[in-house]
Amino acid sequence: MTRIAPFSKINSRAIAVLAGCLFLSTAYAETPRSGLSVDFSHGPLKVSENRRFIVHEDGTPFFYLGDTAWELFHRLTREEAERYLENRRQKGFTVIQAVVLAELDGLETPNAYGDKPLLNNNPAQPNEAYFKHVDFIVNKAKEKGIFIGMLPTWGDKVTKAWGKGPVVFNPENARIYGRFLGQRYRIQPNIIWILGGDRVADGAEEIWRAMAQGIQEGDGGIHLITYHPQGGQSSSKWFHEDEWLAFNMLQSGHDRFDNPNYRMITADYNREPVKPCFDGEPRYEDHPVNWKAENGWFNDFDVRQAAYWALFAGAFGHTYGCHDIWQMMAPGRAPISSARNNWYDVLDLPGAWDMMHVRHLMESRPFLSRVPDQSLIAEGQSEGAGHVQATRGDGYAFVYIPAGTPVTIQLGKISGGKVMAWWYDPRKGTASLIDSFADSGTRRFDPPGPEKRGNDWVLVLDDASQNFPAPGQAGK
Repeated sequence: MTRIAPFSKINSRAIAVLAGCLFLSTAYAETPRSGLSVDFSHGPLKVSENRRFIVHEDGTPFFYLGDTAWELFHRLTREEAERYLENRRQKGFTVIQAVVLAELDGLETPNAYGDKPLLNNNPAQPNEAYFKHVDFIVNKAKEKGIFIGMLPTWGDKVTKAWGKGPVVFNPENARIYGRFLGQRYRIQPNIIWILGGDRVADGAEEIWRAMAQGIQEGDGGIHLITYHPQGGQSSSKWFHEDEWLAFNMLQSGHDRFDNPNYRMITADYNREPVKPCFDGEPRYEDHPVNWKAENGWFNDFDVRQAAYWALFAGAFGHTYGCHDIWQMMAPGRAPISSARNNWYDVLDLPGAWDMMHVRHLMESRPFLSRVPDQSLIAEGQSEGAGHVQATRGDGYAFVYIPAGTPVTIQLGKISGGKVMAWWYDPRKGTASLIDSFADSGTRRFDPPGPEKRGNDWVLVLDDASQNFPAPGQAGK
């Protein structure tokens, strides 16, 4: 068994290979690309033929990189909304998740222009002035090449459980309201419908089904629909076999290890019939761990770990979140669970930039062939914080190592007789060549730096004959 040294300790046998690829190491010292806007000319979204991913009508892969901006319609002015959307466009986000009937007293507290969403709190009587503001934001997102993951309502308007409420929905008016929304946004190319809103569906399944039916009556079924559940749950629990549910959304939530999302993704990935799945609300950056400030605060490593765990376990995309941003925290607003910053001061936290690097890596290799494959890990696996997650596709494999620990890889899992190995730095979006070698036997890889929390790396193994670009780079 040969030990492969990290890039900083590369052995003499690799010097020749390194010299041939030196231009890669220098040219890609920093990620030169910002995120790419969605090109709506590829057509509406649909589920891929293998039922694992989302693609455009013409088959072009779609990477769902979401951000939770639940209070976007409710709390921001048009100028503020444009500032937020432009920031997310520059970071490569492709979906913004926002709520029409918002969580934070969304029925009684008006939006920034003094308008409430419903007349007499009646879902069958939408307020045109409020929806013109929603229209503006949807159109602005379209201009910037961004989808809106639109929640018709937060869950407390269907099942109060906690929050402000009031409960205003029944199956009849849910269908009417859904039809109104479907008709209003029928021609918008940048809509993904997300029912639910942080709630279990127990006892309210027919209300949500009626809302989905109304949306499809209104838009002709052109837009995809999913369901956003309470923490620790997945839409699959209630609606997996419903035809309107195009893909499963889970919420791993805001604790550290009680609900590791790779387990939840694996469970949904293995369900029949096959449907795409992803984590639509994981740990938020700048959120108190387990909702208690005394436990500390989630940081950029926590959000990176959640993203790579989920994607390499089989998710088709991922959602980022920041605790201060989802609620659009600002002076004069009571914080939810000890929010400590104004939304506009934390738009550039490192975890948000790291999501751009996630997207760049995933899109730099064949997208629609990717499957989870833990058999790549011969030695070095652990559970909890150190869990190593692996995936492979046509001509490549990715292995996420969260704490700088050595791993031994079983080779022979990808095409080709020769492997080119790289370290991909998820903090910077840069790639460093390790070595090239025969694709057989096992090899031990030791990530750069110490073994510690936050020293996370992605090991990339390529079929050398494919001539892929450096990990994270566009083109071939």
